Amino acid sequence: MKKILIIAEAGVNHNGSLSKAKKLIDLASKAGADIIKFQTFKTKNLLTKSLVKAKYQIDNNNKNEKQFEMLSKLELKSSYHYEIARYCKKKNIEFLSTAFDLESLNFLNNFNLKRLKIPSGEITNFPYLKHIAGLKKKIILSTGMSKISEIQEAIKVLLKYGATKNKITLLHCTTEYPTPYEEVNLHAMLQMKSKFNTKVGYSDHTNGIEIPIAAAALGASIIEKHITLSKKLEGPDHKSSLEFEELNSMIKSIRNIEVSLGTGIKKPTKSEYKNRNIIRKFIVAKIDILKGTILTEKNLTVKRSGKGINPMNWNKLLGKKAIKDFKKDQIIKI
Repeated sequence: MKKILIIAEAGVNHNGSLSKAKKLIDLASKAGADIIKFQTFKTKNLLTKSLVKAKYQIDNNNKNEKQFEMLSKLELKSSYHYEIARYCKKKNIEFLSTAFDLESLNFLNNFNLKRLKIPSGEITNFPYLKHIAGLKKKIILSTGMSKISEIQEAIKVLLKYGATKNKITLLHCTTEYPTPYEEVNLHAMLQMKSKFNTKVGYSDHTNGIEIPIAAAALGASIIEKHITLSKKLEGPDHKSSLEFEELNSMIKSIRNIEVSLGTGIKKPTKSEYKNRNIIRKFIVAKIDILKGTILTEKNLTVKRSGKGINPMNWNKLLGKKAIKDFKKDQIIKI
């Protein structure tokens, strides 16, 4: 049984503060997440100054500022990364960050990360895909907003320039914050697994914890969920993120599902074996039977008796002679 990797997505929910970033690490570590993931970007390399905000960013943040202004405040300083990486090691949780531009990708390569995450918005960014493939790391490819054909093209680029399929995990997600339940489409995760023969996972943006738990039950190898110190904080992602208690509940539920998925081979379990003879029925005397009497449906019955002849041998007994006297409810022997 392979462990489901649980990524606590800190994202930009540190609001540019190193102390908040450390508190998010504390939160994720205490809840039992395997990885905490931040976002690394240079706003000047990410977007044009005139770009408007997405609707969810307007709803959850200062309505008057442009996206450039908002993201400039949420940049995680380069110097902070070193302290955050050290603090993650201290808290025994894997440090990960998503790069949103090539400069940031090269910077993150200094941290010897175990894996790299491609965000949904970069799935059509050829130079980015080519560069990340050449780093020859494990790759998590988020597929929000994507058609199957776009995912296929991205995988082709990754494989052409150095990535290997066994190191790629596709994350199904819906890029809306929060995601309406009717737009989750969890079965798309299974379609990707079948079509591309890769590992799959799920990045969740719904309110609550039910959907990532369901994704774990469907076979996700990675679950990613945004976390926050408080949903009341100002910022684009806080409202659709989990505070500690919710994250803790989600992780406990996923761990329970993880062990319950089992081997996929149907057979009695160890605990079931001790119950089988108590709960299953055996052939006993329906009435008192004298030695030599022909055994029939009139003098035999099936009851729980703890041991005896399996009722699946019923027809084999009919017509045989009783080898001795049997009292009512006594186990039949032949």
